[in-house]
Amino acid sequence: MGIYYDDSRKVFHLQSEKSSYIIEMIKGVIPAHVYWGPQLAGREFQHPLNLVERCSFSPTYLQEDKNISLDTLPSEFPSYGNGDFREPALEVHLVDGTTVTDFRYKSYTINKGKPALKGLPATYVESDEEAETLEIVLQDDKTGLIAALSYTVFNDQDVITRSVRIENLGKDNLVLKRVLSANVDFHDSDYEMLQLSGTWTRERHIHKRPLVPGIQRIDSKRGSSSHQQNPFMALLAKDATEDHGEVYGFSLVYSGSFLAQAEVDQYGISRVGIGIQPFNFQWLLEPGESFQAPEAVLVRSSEGLGGLSRTYHRLYRTRLCRGEFRDSKRPILINNWEATYFNFNADKIKEIAKAGKELGLELFVLDDGWFGKRDNDDSSLGDWVEDRRKLPEGLGKLGEDITAMGMEFGLWFEPEMVSPESDLYREHPDWCLHVPGHKSSLARQQLVLDLSRKDVCDYIVESVSSVLSSAPITYVKWDMNRNMTEIGSALLPAERQRETAHRYILGLYDVLERIVSRFPHILFESCSGGGGRFDPGMLYYMPQTWTSDDTDAVERLKIQYGTSMVYPASSMGAHVSAVPNHQVHRITPLETRGHVAMSGNFGYELDLTKLTEAEREDIRKQVSEYKELRMLIQYGDFYRLLSPFEGNETAWMFVSADKKEAFATYFQVLAGPNPPLRRLRLKGLDPAKSYKLELNGGVYRGDELMHFGLTLPQLEGDFRSLLFVLREV
Repeated sequence: MGIYYDDSRKVFHLQSEKSSYIIEMIKGVIPAHVYWGPQLAGREFQHPLNLVERCSFSPTYLQEDKNISLDTLPSEFPSYGNGDFREPALEVHLVDGTTVTDFRYKSYTINKGKPALKGLPATYVESDEEAETLEIVLQDDKTGLIAALSYTVFNDQDVITRSVRIENLGKDNLVLKRVLSANVDFHDSDYEMLQLSGTWTRERHIHKRPLVPGIQRIDSKRGSSSHQQNPFMALLAKDATEDHGEVYGFSLVYSGSFLAQAEVDQYGISRVGIGIQPFNFQWLLEPGESFQAPEAVLVRSSEGLGGLSRTYHRLYRTRLCRGEFRDSKRPILINNWEATYFNFNADKIKEIAKAGKELGLELFVLDDGWFGKRDNDDSSLGDWVEDRRKLPEGLGKLGEDITAMGMEFGLWFEPEMVSPESDLYREHPDWCLHVPGHKSSLARQQLVLDLSRKDVCDYIVESVSSVLSSAPITYVKWDMNRNMTEIGSALLPAERQRETAHRYILGLYDVLERIVSRFPHILFESCSGGGGRFDPGMLYYMPQTWTSDDTDAVERLKIQYGTSMVYPASSMGAHVSAVPNHQVHRITPLETRGHVAMSGNFGYELDLTKLTEAEREDIRKQVSEYKELRMLIQYGDFYRLLSPFEGNETAWMFVSADKKEAFATYFQVLAGPNPPLRRLRLKGLDPAKSYKLELNGGVYRGDELMHFGLTLPQLEGDFRSLLFVLREV
């Protein structure tokens, strides 16, 4: 495994754990995509691209060879203007008003390890021996513009990461109109495209569609990765399933507006591109300056979607997430939001925390409403000062009282926002995103602070740090509850206004880096109305995300199942809430709510002081059971068994790395009359091991459990679930 270069053929061969990725320099100058598929054992590659002349509507790029047309060539990094009529990865507005560039190969380097991306989150290595990085330098001689293409191959994972850095080595100002992070031209179009789509409280549902001629696109223009689309897409071979077949994944390590698309051309080539959303984006690149695009993470699996997901899980859990909590157990929490909303005082909060301690919970989280004059959504965002009406002895004393109970203490923030009804806004009305002369749109009665400004970022860092230093806080829920409108900055000149949204994300990353570095003992959880910014960029700073504001157990089956396509269980916040559920008003058994929430970072979000004794006892058992299984659930290998998108049942399971322990859950949504007898076939076990099933004490071989399965009892009633724990005998 590694990166090899055949100088005689001008071919780069990138070998990951089980895959090969091959690039050929056509005529020594044009980087063409040759192959991405199962690993080819030899370092040398003997099959050059088959190039033939098509027709006059596909212009010849090199006069000496009529077979070479950019219109038909599978390209590694297409730019605009020289006969490639498909969508480019790069488009530049030149000083003469044109947008024609001609990037040709200049040089390459191959180095061990993986360099960081300046100002951006990215996957990393802990040793240079874990990976190798290829940089291919292309140059447009007319402008002096450089495109440095970066490829990192992980030696023990089927992963290739890509990014591009654009440098202006010329004498003129240039304007970048489009800079995608990765482009792959597949040689056919016999694929289905999978995407994760939805809306607030219905995030990351799985949708598939066959590729057809033209463009199939998902994107966000909201200033964030969004509830509506996730910055991920996959191509599935027509015979691919959950467990078998070729699957190719594309995931963007970025939290702002993005684009991911597949374009099928006239000859059946499928061009996949992913990167920053070009719509309403531009970047003025002055001489000597550079622009770094975010990282795209490319994963190939011959073991279907399940293999793809487990590769992403392993990579993001161990080489994207960072800090003390990357590998350590996450606490079981109680959050007061759905218990009290804004209506609480210190005594009520301590009552809930005390009840939580008695049930075995480990962390109390004080949600929205503790600061300023925050009695509803209408005021006080930006004024991060405790409300002495609700907390007469202050936040610090409340935190001390809760920690004295043996509970940890956590706190909710929404630092990126400001309420018009706030001291901060009255003092700095120009600190929000706005366009002079235009009305500013409100959402949840708030505006977005302009994080493209250093003074605003500094204010957030210092105001949040002041609170975090004032109390024994070990957990922060970092929320963001609206998208960008009237995107403009008071400090940027006219020619840079369309840089605002990306500069905001860079500012956000700077803020997060400073705060999490200053408080390494605090577990940070990101949130955006639940799952509106559930993306790899945020996981770099905060190792878990509130998966959705929808806490209904039945709806969570689809949300958590879809999220698992890319993101590990250790990144998913999942809580048991009250019934009737506050979002859909469904009544589900406490057991089912517990089994769903136990499949992520476990917690509760209800008034523990109002439980019956039977409910209290059930919760004690859930908490005790989760503590025994916690490390397996948070860090084991995840297998999807039955899809909620394909029927009335859902099932998934976790298997330890040594395959000595497993945890599986089965969910039935609606009961049916006189149903057929069912068996649940498990996955991921060692076929030669014997496992004891805690439910009935039976001992079964791994091959029996995977091929014959567990016989399921007939469940009575809607919204029922079963839990299975298996341990090696």
